[in-house]
Amino acid sequence: MGVPQSDETETGLVSRSVRGSVPSLRAALDAMPAPRTFWTAPDEATVVAGGVAAAVTAEGRDRFASVRDSIDRLLRSGDVHAGTEAACPRLFGGFAFHDEASDGDDTWADFPGARFVLPRVQVTDTDRGTWVTVNAVGPDATADAVERRLDEACERLTSAEDADPHRGPSIVSRTRTTPRETWRESVEATIDRIDAGDLRKVVLAQALAVTLDDPLSVSDVLANLGETYPDCYRFLVEPTADPDRPSFFGATPERLVSRHGRTVTTGALAGTTGRGDTPTEDDWLAAELLDDEKNSHEHDLVAETIREQLSPFASSVTAGGRRVRRLETVQHLFTPITATLDHDTHVLDLVEALHPTPAVGGLPPERALATIRETEPFDRGWYAAPVGWVDAAGNGTFAVAIRSALARGTETTLFAGVGVVDDSDPDREWDEVQLKYRPILDELE
Repeated sequence: MGVPQSDETETGLVSRSVRGSVPSLRAALDAMPAPRTFWTAPDEATVVAGGVAAAVTAEGRDRFASVRDSIDRLLRSGDVHAGTEAACPRLFGGFAFHDEASDGDDTWADFPGARFVLPRVQVTDTDRGTWVTVNAVGPDATADAVERRLDEACERLTSAEDADPHRGPSIVSRTRTTPRETWRESVEATIDRIDAGDLRKVVLAQALAVTLDDPLSVSDVLANLGETYPDCYRFLVEPTADPDRPSFFGATPERLVSRHGRTVTTGALAGTTGRGDTPTEDDWLAAELLDDEKNSHEHDLVAETIREQLSPFASSVTAGGRRVRRLETVQHLFTPITATLDHDTHVLDLVEALHPTPAVGGLPPERALATIRETEPFDRGWYAAPVGWVDAAGNGTFAVAIRSALARGTETTLFAGVGVVDDSDPDREWDEVQLKYRPILDELE
């Protein structure tokens, strides 16, 4: 059972915000105290934050409810002055993909089953201006102290400077956790189980470990990903303030769920092809994707399941028309899905109900997760799991942490997966995995 832990969750919260300015969000991220947080999503404010005013952690199957209850206690009341809703106190973080970590794999040792942070210092960039916020929790959290820290933070951030452009690191070596022949055998064995009726779909992933000649600058990578993938959900989670701390980051096209009041927004993103070298070839690939039986089947499984998972909470669930969503290196089938809640449901209850979607897990869920555990020779950790934010009203947005990587010093591990159904081809699925490495790998090369 998940046991919530938090820093002074039973004491008062003090939060102050003022309009401010920073030379750039990249400079602000570099100036933030560790551990740092970065979050940006389409049609939302961009948040750059650092330090820990309070943290909530949990483990096990009950981690979603444990985190929700601890966050509710923390944000239930407080002395909060914010000039805009976007600058009000929020906690940022995420969850592990599986209920329990894999034995003997310490890759994700610094990432618990769930961890959320109320940042000590936060910059919120909106289309109506930029805000600087300082949060404090505990017996020493007074309005005077927080306002003094806010003045200091504004002065420090205003004088922050962008680092000079420099050559990025080069790749020294690459190591695959799954050789191609092993991959082919795993996919074929999974197809046999689907044909036998044990499974309908399983998402199998690979990991690619890359050694660089210099430590990775995550702030540079996030800035570059913003130029190439402006419509994706970009995130950064650092679990500790240790100098050699790992950084989990990515630019994912997949939203798990957004909740604002009674309105819920999500979507099915499944089915993939590449991009063409010319507009004509690009359009041809998109048309082929829409007509492809295997990809359409995979997509329908995801869309149908998401609608079923939302139904217990909603007075209505509506799916829009299927279309092709184009990214820099791939194209996906996408169906937007919206729902109207029939009662006041916390965003974390929706996250628990939806994770993992068949786009990253499979069907039936329990058998698919067991197959993933048996087949993949690495621990997914936070890969393909929910990352995002939650506020005092139970609103929030969570993305699915795909197109992501875990970096520590000169070592970076990339993750990517594909859906396996009854007519999957192991070689085509291998090629699709390589396409999905590209967003992060392109920045490393």
